[in-house]
Parts: sequence; structure tokens; C-alpha cells
Amino acid sequence: MALWQGNSRRSKTGRRIRYGRSKKKFEIGREQHLTIIGKLKRKKIRTKGHNQKIRTMEANVAYVIDPKTRKTTKTEIISVVENQANIHYVRRNIMNKGAIIDTKLGKAQITSRPGQSGNINAVLISE
Repeated sequence: MALWQGNSRRSKTGRRIRYGRSKKKFEIGREQHLTIIGKLKRKKIRTKGHNQKIRTMEANVAYVIDPKTRKTTKTEIISVVENQANIHYVRRNIMNKGAIIDTKLGKAQITSRPGQSGNINAVLISE
């Protein structure tokens, strides 16, 4: 089923709005894909203007930056510890922006958008 990202046909008070046009193709969104822990798997998505987004389907490595030393390290992801977007994402090991992951260096918060940027960047959390 298509995801429509246009304006609602109802106003804030609840009355029906009659638009002068119908739904357009560019207002259709895609189904979201949730990045999980696993062997690295990416997918290219064509976007408007013939541009591309690289979707990370599965990933097991993250580029973690240490704010004290300002050094970036490629490290392995162990599990998802906390996710404020949805509490059920922790159980399913789903990673998105803002999720706190457990790595070999320690806990880190994801700063990139894995479903759109193609890689996982994170900042080490001092405990």
C-alpha cells in the first residue's frame, strides 16, 4: 500500500477541505525499512531528480568517534541498548538515528540515518 505524504482532507477543526486537484505521484512515499544487526547489506534507491539514496538493510559495523580524542574508529556492533523512537526496537535490534548501541569500544549514540545515508556513524557516550 502506498504512503501518501500530501496534506490532509480535513482541517484542524475537522471540516472537510475540497482541493482543486487530485493526489500526485511525487506525494507518494516509500515504505520505511528498518536497519537491523547482521552482515552488511545495502540497497540503492532512486529518488526525485534521478538522485540516489543508499539504504542500509543490515549492518554489523559502526564508525564511532571519541569526543575526547576526536578519533574515529571502525568497530563491531554488539546489540541495541536503548531506542527512544520505539521501545520495541530494542528487542528487535533495530537501529535508527538516536539509538544507543553497544560496541566493542563501549556505548555509542547513532548520529547518522542508516536508512538514508548508507552507513552508521556514532558518538561514544562517556559513562
